[in-house]
Amino acid sequence: MERTRDLQHHSCEKNLNGWINGFIGVVIFSASLPATKVAVLEFDPVFLTLARATIAGVLALAMLGLLKARRPERIQLVPLLLVATGVVVGFPLLTALALQHVTSAHTIVFLGLLPLSTAAFAVVRGGERPRPAFWCFSILGSTCVVAYAISQGLKAAPEGDILMLLAVLICGLGYAEGAKLSRTLGGWQVISWALVLSLPVMAPLAWLWAPSSFAGVHLPAWLGLAYISVFSMLIGFVFWYRGLAQGGIAAVGQLQLLQPFFGLALAATLLHETISLGMFGVTAAVILCVIAARKFSR
Repeated sequence: MERTRDLQHHSCEKNLNGWINGFIGVVIFSASLPATKVAVLEFDPVFLTLARATIAGVLALAMLGLLKARRPERIQLVPLLLVATGVVVGFPLLTALALQHVTSAHTIVFLGLLPLSTAAFAVVRGGERPRPAFWCFSILGSTCVVAYAISQGLKAAPEGDILMLLAVLICGLGYAEGAKLSRTLGGWQVISWALVLSLPVMAPLAWLWAPSSFAGVHLPAWLGLAYISVFSMLIGFVFWYRGLAQGGIAAVGQLQLLQPFFGLALAATLLHETISLGMFGVTAAVILCVIAARKFSR
């Protein structure tokens, strides 16, 4: 009986740590789209994607060397490539391209779809089986986001919305695959090795795609590039993958429903973008959905 209580206590503590780490990751990610919006105003979106991956890859390589991390096994290489495709290349590139057509506030609303995408891949790739009520609240939260997007922006800039939908889909795969791999390889090691595997391709392309001169690039754009390279591309994933592995991919993934709230606040504060009452209404609805989804996640 005592052993059972100890196991239950350990499980609850691990679950709580997972939600704490996941929350820290979400807070870090919340500034990604506003920072990308600032950077893409003066950097080409393709170069921005290549540059952020290259900078983060160099930092990851140094971190792996200094901490003497073990190399991934051969069977782990394909999942690492899927992580790299989803979160190192796919999501950054697609969101940067989308931000050429829509505001960061508009793209942030689409992030409400990420929990549903992540949960779906948690079932397909992670072997998780949330309860039926979980799916009801996850779908409800995502439906609120999609309905708002359709009512506000699909007619105005369909290119941006299509790019964001593709970004959400491929990012969900990268999140679920990385979280599954984190259980055996470790959270910070997963994103670090994914970045290092991408480095031989991303670094030469970044050099080839670089503009002939950076004279016209101002400090805000450089700060935006620095943030998405160091925090969005590396540090945020250290907390995020650890949280997903500890608390469950589908469950902790619902925290992404909070990301629009933080992101919209940053967009209004830093970029002076207009935030409508409808945006706040959607955010409030998805916050209620994440609370309910967490209750029925297991």
